[in-house]
Amino acid sequence: MTLYENLANHLKEHIQQGFFPVGSKLPSVRQLSHEHSVSLSTVQEAYRQLELEGMVEAKPKSGYFVRKIEIRTPLPKTTRPPQRPMEVSQWEEVLNLLLCKSEEGFLQLQHAMPDMESSSLKPLLKKLGDLSRHRPDLGLPYGDIRGSEELREQLVRLVVASGCLLHPDDLVVTSGCQEALSVCLRAVTQPGDIVAIESPSFYGSMQAIKAANLKTMEIPTHSEDGLSLEALELALDQWPIKAILITPTCNNPMGYSLSEAKKERLYKLAQSYDIAIIEDDVYGDISYDFPRPKSIKSFDEDGRVLLCSSFSKSIAPGLRVGWIAAGRYRDKVTHIKYVSSSMCPTLPQIALADFIKTGGYERHVRRMRLQYQQSRDHFLEAIQTYLPKGTRASYPKGGFVLWVELEGNIDVTKLAQIGRKYKINIAPGMLFSSTGKYRNCMRLNFSEQNLSERENGIRKLAYIINEYS
Repeated sequence: MTLYENLANHLKEHIQQGFFPVGSKLPSVRQLSHEHSVSLSTVQEAYRQLELEGMVEAKPKSGYFVRKIEIRTPLPKTTRPPQRPMEVSQWEEVLNLLLCKSEEGFLQLQHAMPDMESSSLKPLLKKLGDLSRHRPDLGLPYGDIRGSEELREQLVRLVVASGCLLHPDDLVVTSGCQEALSVCLRAVTQPGDIVAIESPSFYGSMQAIKAANLKTMEIPTHSEDGLSLEALELALDQWPIKAILITPTCNNPMGYSLSEAKKERLYKLAQSYDIAIIEDDVYGDISYDFPRPKSIKSFDEDGRVLLCSSFSKSIAPGLRVGWIAAGRYRDKVTHIKYVSSSMCPTLPQIALADFIKTGGYERHVRRMRLQYQQSRDHFLEAIQTYLPKGTRASYPKGGFVLWVELEGNIDVTKLAQIGRKYKINIAPGMLFSSTGKYRNCMRLNFSEQNLSERENGIRKLAYIINEYS
């Protein structure tokens, strides 16, 4: 262990043993530096790790305190989706959401959009600016169809944190994770095939399934334990499912992360039925856990897991840089990527490679993890305080979206329409099902707004629910 990890573990033990009670002030950085004969930066790094683990919190100009664990809002119930394969609908509703403009004065809770105003992005923006001014010629020729070699070399470094040992040639760069998912679906299925998905599931994944003329088999899912492997096995016995598409780490829309043991069991299940797993890991790097959770791909022994990710959620969606580690399907994925969009723009790839290589990416995601975790806690506190009794909400393990389930027959689709009159946008739950289920649910984003805006947004939602339901 490093010095800061040893110090962090020492403080953690004292907190768990009650030496430092909940709410009490912890020793100052200078005091710990003197007592343990370590540098100030080592103490600061130890406290930062404990912040990421949710054990301490920093108060401006006051120091570090043992964090109080709030009582959670009840979790949503395990879902009960249709028990047969279904065709995906909802495109018109998804399109309306995507076309919803960020008008001035509106509170945007509907999009899964990261915070793009952090000062930790300045090195990346500077690199992009320098390339545009001084080396724009680099972005004009055709590039490597697999993506920039510099970027792929850095991506290989990044995925080590998720337990994967890959070679740069194993990767194919794509235009974001959405293209990665679409390409992978086409690589492992034929039109008319069935794909198993979580329920609820990200509407972008389902629209990729629709575009490939596939059907979904929605699997019951719990907001804390994730996809039911027992239900999945029953479905595999009953239906000719050709692939599993899953977001197992910091799931969208619920925010859960499957346990390491469950990820391995899921892989073994796919292996026994000889089907592919398309793993969407787009939120994995902004997990609140440190180190970040392992991926299903880390258990892959025979190349059946196609790992997809991008920088759309950890940095910004406008970069349009994603990637696939496709295992045994690499050549087919490369061909489909070529015929669909050929190569990806070069300059963003070069800038991102530099951002990762110089440590900027790690500093940025470390800062975002802490920020999003604190935003989650405040958001849940506001939900518990203002939304009607009986409201349930998920408890995300990473990312910046959560799932809210309202009691009774409240139609969130109608609430969303009314909400626009009050300058608030939300994502109705029916978008996250093939058949428009979850009409009493919604997905909310807590990344972009400041503390008072989030609280006012929940207050406004509470008013709309009370007035119109």
